[in-house]
Amino acid sequence: MANNYTDRRVVITGLGVVTPLGHDLNTFWQNLIAGQCGIDKITAFDAAAFDTQIAGEVKNFDPAPAFPSPKEIRRTDRYSQFGVYAAWSALKDSGLELEKENLDEIGVFLGSGIGGLHTTTEQHKILLQRGPGRMSPFTIPMLISNMASGLISMYFNLRGPNFATCSACATANHAIGEAWRTIKAGDAQVMFAGGSEAAVIPIGIGGFCAMKAMSTRNDDPKHASRPFDKDRDGFVMGEGAGVLVLEELEHAKKRGAQIYCEISGYGNTADAHHLTAPSPGGEGAARCMKMALRTGGLNLTDVDYINAHGTSTPQGDVCETQAVKSVFGDHARKLVVNSTKGATGHMLGAAGAVEMTVCTLAIKHGIVPPTINLQNPDSECDLDYVANTARQMPVNAIVNNSFGFGGHNSTIAAKKFVG
Repeated sequence: MANNYTDRRVVITGLGVVTPLGHDLNTFWQNLIAGQCGIDKITAFDAAAFDTQIAGEVKNFDPAPAFPSPKEIRRTDRYSQFGVYAAWSALKDSGLELEKENLDEIGVFLGSGIGGLHTTTEQHKILLQRGPGRMSPFTIPMLISNMASGLISMYFNLRGPNFATCSACATANHAIGEAWRTIKAGDAQVMFAGGSEAAVIPIGIGGFCAMKAMSTRNDDPKHASRPFDKDRDGFVMGEGAGVLVLEELEHAKKRGAQIYCEISGYGNTADAHHLTAPSPGGEGAARCMKMALRTGGLNLTDVDYINAHGTSTPQGDVCETQAVKSVFGDHARKLVVNSTKGATGHMLGAAGAVEMTVCTLAIKHGIVPPTINLQNPDSECDLDYVANTARQMPVNAIVNNSFGFGGHNSTIAAKKFVG
């Protein structure tokens, strides 16, 4: 397949996550491949009145190591704390020595599907109960969806391209794809890219409950999120962040960086169909995957593994399966497809970055994590979903899908790095 982009190559050199399965990369990965589940009864508030009373919460989280002072922490929303911490972790993992870098050439694209929902809720309560004069002067800076991206640039003095993507559950993949484009275009040497979300609060849970979008398997939290299973009844919300360090290849080689893998392509399409439902047959998702393969110069048979959006919703899982079969034809039966949302819950705007981290580690370690809770396969979901047990296998090229309300589709393609 033809590749119309420049010859600049982009590799991943750093990873950072905050998830319901752990706040550091190794803990997260070991729990994931062991088939652990981070979903349980909600502890952040009393959820007894809600149809859904379960979520993938980030527990025992201390943002302090990533922040310049306790005062700065108090001035940031929980979603920003997750994002800054994940970026700080990714920086450490990358081995970048910022004091030796041209910081005009390092940027940040970190988005959020919803932004500072904690701040919005708390300050609205103060407005109603105590009046506008008692609202925090940091209300707006805390709640806006671009602030995590801004804070990372401020704390690390990164003066390159910087903005926040916001495309619901496609947010983080879009951030990664646009960061890839930015480096390919020569506008940066290094980009921090990903997403962050913290919506496990009453208005977040209540809003999705009102849509009848979430699982109500409250008596069995660990088995509630069950992608591609016949008995799935909706997604389970998760929270957290994922940030990846993307780097121009020659820049990475010059500093002797570890190279996890190479990002080769990016797809970005719209369903133009419905507020929340995917287009019939996953048509928009199929076009998105095809675009990522085309821009990445990958043949269908190059791909070993697809990390599916796979939310555990009745309609979404079927449409994505149909899209994979539409794109890959006979090869769809030979590749593996998984969803890690059974383990983490659906982390909304952070999902794509955490799942791209999974893809990156799958390439590095030759292990594909399981789709847990797949006990009764749906007859319409008939691919190899790596059910319940991780699989050791060579992973040479991957596709990572994220799709969002509003009909937003994003796909990243990556491959094993070959010098």
